[in-house]
Amino acid sequence: MEREILLTGIGGQGVQLAATILARAATRDGRAVMTLGTYGGSMRGGNTDSTVLVADRAISSPPIVSKSWSAIGAHPRYWPAVRAKLRADSVAVWNAELFDPDVEIGAALRVPVAATRIATEIGSPLAASLVLLGALVGATGVVSLDAALAAMEESVPAYRREHVAKNAAALRAGVAAAPAGVAPAWPHEAAA
Repeated sequence: MEREILLTGIGGQGVQLAATILARAATRDGRAVMTLGTYGGSMRGGNTDSTVLVADRAISSPPIVSKSWSAIGAHPRYWPAVRAKLRADSVAVWNAELFDPDVEIGAALRVPVAATRIATEIGSPLAASLVLLGALVGATGVVSLDAALAAMEESVPAYRREHVAKNAAALRAGVAAAPAGVAPAWPHEAAA
């Protein structure tokens, strides 16, 4: 079983960090992983997207997907391209404070999260993408929270170590903000 997760936002929102954490957490959980990040024309403010494939067996194709099981939207600017790839039974997590309420999400299970407010309340407004990642973890169990926390610690560069505690708080707050286990990523494991 493979789970495709698309992440989109604008440069500087931490989309690539969230994708890296997700990929490392999946590896920690014993999953096979492939990831691909793409960047727009500018470092901050341009589009940034990432695709993460997580599987319970070896992955044989590159992480370029035409249809996706899940998506995280940190910013609405580039959401339409991601929405077009969502399957009918998909899960979408997005920053409800940045998306217009009339934006078509295109997913069967919708998890709007006040990510900017939550990140600001924990003292780290730049950690909104980690709040969103935490919400995906909470809603789907695609990776364990413990693996996500450990992967975040591995992923934060040495010159940003002062952010580790707040990043951990952002992941935990995201898990708490999502409806727990509403879309299990690995239903065959839950049944076992």
